[in-house]
Amino acid sequence: MQPLAERMRPTTLDDYIGQQHLVGPGAVLRRMIEGGRLSSFILWGPPGVGKTTLATIIAHTLKIPFYTLSAVTSGVKDVREVIDKAKSNHFFGTVSPILFIDEIHRFSKSQQDSLLGAVEQGVVTLIGATTENPSFEVIRPLLSRCQVYVLKSLEEDDLLTLARRVLEKDVVLRDLPIQLKETAALLRYSGGDARKLLNILDLVSEAAVKEPLDITDEVVTEMLQQNPMAYDKDGEMHYDIISAFIKSIRGSDPDAAIYWLARMIEGGEDPAFIARRLVISASEDIGLANPNALLLANAAFDTVMKIGWPEGRIPLAEATVYLATSPKSNSAYMAINQALSLVQQTGNLPVPLHLRNAPTKLMSQLGYGDNYKYAHDYPGNFVKQQFLPDALKDTRLWKPQNNAAEAKLAERMNQLWGEGDSKVNK
Repeated sequence: MQPLAERMRPTTLDDYIGQQHLVGPGAVLRRMIEGGRLSSFILWGPPGVGKTTLATIIAHTLKIPFYTLSAVTSGVKDVREVIDKAKSNHFFGTVSPILFIDEIHRFSKSQQDSLLGAVEQGVVTLIGATTENPSFEVIRPLLSRCQVYVLKSLEEDDLLTLARRVLEKDVVLRDLPIQLKETAALLRYSGGDARKLLNILDLVSEAAVKEPLDITDEVVTEMLQQNPMAYDKDGEMHYDIISAFIKSIRGSDPDAAIYWLARMIEGGEDPAFIARRLVISASEDIGLANPNALLLANAAFDTVMKIGWPEGRIPLAEATVYLATSPKSNSAYMAINQALSLVQQTGNLPVPLHLRNAPTKLMSQLGYGDNYKYAHDYPGNFVKQQFLPDALKDTRLWKPQNNAAEAKLAERMNQLWGEGDSKVNK
């Protein structure tokens, strides 16, 4: 039997839940469909908000050929084969066949280039789906030929409507003794994702086969803890898994970090999301203890974007192990947080006169730039002077931590500023 998410996939706009700014009465996509004139566009939004469903409804409503490709498994050859099929099904005066590409952001530049001619000539009407900003992930020539429509996470009312509809109308669940008593956990774990909601309901409803079931917050939480992979194969408990991944890196456990990386890869997590979190971790948790970590994390990000999937798992693994085994410091992270807090408390304190530029004669007369000491004119390219506002002149924000790299930085600051006037908080 089909999974619940497939059984409940709507086939008309009237059954479609959410995205009323696009498909509600008078909205842009509804007008386009009702007018029978379809142009290429890209649907941008988080997982489980109805991108694939919406593309399918459009093709079903307009009764035109519908081809689909997944950017994860398809190459340039697959694109060309589909375009050739579309040409044979495209007759003069008819609406062009739809080519739906799921996760179009994972297509390489050459794969996207192979689409250009067919889209420009009207051989196919392209509908792309992406969870990533198309401005960064879709090549400009292709993007210029497509409108971009933003889909939003489903509201709580949308999710509750869907849940009640499932329990009332699904061919399996409607005959089971199930009552929806509490919804807080259901909504929290769904996170605005209809597919997650349906997978959770599919999971918890298994208990109703043997005896009546009241769906409560406790039941949902207990079921998901016992079956962490069952409800969200695509997202794989997205936030919990990424939290465990980052905390394993922070805790210097490469084995755990690699395990959680594998969980994300197997669960279908977007590699760009993983790569971004590695860059953040390199800055936040490794920081000045090993500045090379940020370089390697950035290199891994660039490499994943260039070589794609599945080979992209290798640089991600390399960066993960490197970050997990690196010495740790959050001194820069703590310093900027403390500085931001200080700015919020003290407001717009004036810049000392000697640090100000003096591009006009009046500014020079007012003392702008007076007594500024140019560091390169002094031995060792350093001279003591005040750089903070007067009210904060003795404030210390950066606190070096106990690692070899920052010990050297602290020693240099002590040499320059002197122990009595050190820029280092001990």
